[in-house]
Amino acid sequence: MAGGEEEGAAAGTETESEAVVEELRSFKDLGVTDVLCEACDQLGWKVPTKIQVEAIPVALQGRDVIGLAETGSGKTGAFALPILQALLETPQRLFALVLTPTRELAFQISEQFEALGSSIGVQTTVIVGGIDTMSQSLALAKKPHVIIATPGRLVDHLENTKGFNLRALKFLVMDEADRILNMDFETEVDKILKVIPRDRKTFLFSATMTKKVQKLQRAALKNPVKCAVSSKYQTVEKLQQYYIFIPSKFKDSYLVYILNELAGNSFMIFCSTCNNTQRTALLLRNLGFTAIPLHGQMSQNKRLGSLNKFKAKARSILLATDVASRGLDIPHVDVVINFDIPTHSKDYIHRVGRTARAGRSGKSITFVTQYDVELFQRIEHLIGKKLPAFPMQEEEVMMLTERVAEAQRIARMELREQGEKKRSRNDNDDDTEEAIGVRNKVAGGKKKKRKAF
Repeated sequence: MAGGEEEGAAAGTETESEAVVEELRSFKDLGVTDVLCEACDQLGWKVPTKIQVEAIPVALQGRDVIGLAETGSGKTGAFALPILQALLETPQRLFALVLTPTRELAFQISEQFEALGSSIGVQTTVIVGGIDTMSQSLALAKKPHVIIATPGRLVDHLENTKGFNLRALKFLVMDEADRILNMDFETEVDKILKVIPRDRKTFLFSATMTKKVQKLQRAALKNPVKCAVSSKYQTVEKLQQYYIFIPSKFKDSYLVYILNELAGNSFMIFCSTCNNTQRTALLLRNLGFTAIPLHGQMSQNKRLGSLNKFKAKARSILLATDVASRGLDIPHVDVVINFDIPTHSKDYIHRVGRTARAGRSGKSITFVTQYDVELFQRIEHLIGKKLPAFPMQEEEVMMLTERVAEAQRIARMELREQGEKKRSRNDNDDDTEEAIGVRNKVAGGKKKKRKAF
């Protein structure tokens, strides 16, 4: 479809949705059963969102659904409610599978399923990397109703966990499908599609309709209904967006200046690498800020710990890589700072979408160095607006450089120490494995090696 037609279609859908939302005041009007309406009420979901208005009635009719909606639009409810309602009608184990791109999003979806299905006894299991496979195998053996998984780890279990299969599956959901495919999970998704029943319902949710998503749609869905509430790239109206143009070597000083200027707010600061996320968190801590990191090189427990501390407002600054830019529902982010400008312009939309959620206002500030001008122009072109400069007092920034330089030095030392500790731990693990190997050889022949679960 040509761009103009698509936008026109999207605009039409938008207007229709608004009219429908006016008429539909409750989930009951959408066809949701009483027990689930009560669960929505307990979660504080008073009125269905646009994507829920579009998708739920269609899904309840038993159709496949493609949902195009930006982050924070209530997508989880749009697929969880129809699945739970179908489960109520025909109770069955291993009923639904939800595929997600990141571990954090998987845990969040699981929480929503459990909250919505608490009164009907729904059991869910999260299958993601970074967690012991044996405990996951035991959880799968109990046959939960809903599995929420990242594609890589699920394929591991399908190939290696004895007795586990998805041959009875009734629902497949692919959430953030564009991101699953961008993270090179195509091979894993193909393997999953080959071993699940063809006779199933499929929901595909994505913020953007890329070529890869269209290909997946053709492969996985039968005569789907498209529910699009916004196909244009856009940022929320209540979001005040700014940029600051700065020399690369003073980035840290400008960051400290902004955190001081906007003190009292909660911040999400996006960095491009795990290393820079960790370094900047240490730097800010050395300067007295309550900052915590969240990135892919942390263990799953530490990642969830960071997220929970920030959600509980025990920390006011969360530094993250793009692992946290989409799907995570953190309600109280006041300011998003793009410390490192995103390489892909679309990631800008998802990052700044962490603030100004659910009708609140918020700010975003993007750092633009002499090396980032072209990337920044691409972002402005994508969102269709020129951003204003954030007002700065440069002499005040320069007064901070000495203190910041000292904090940088300490952060570098701490980072080096952490790296050394990690290396020595890995060496010890290798030694232990070697020792176990020797013991097994000695014991070889005496008893057979026991198979994993």
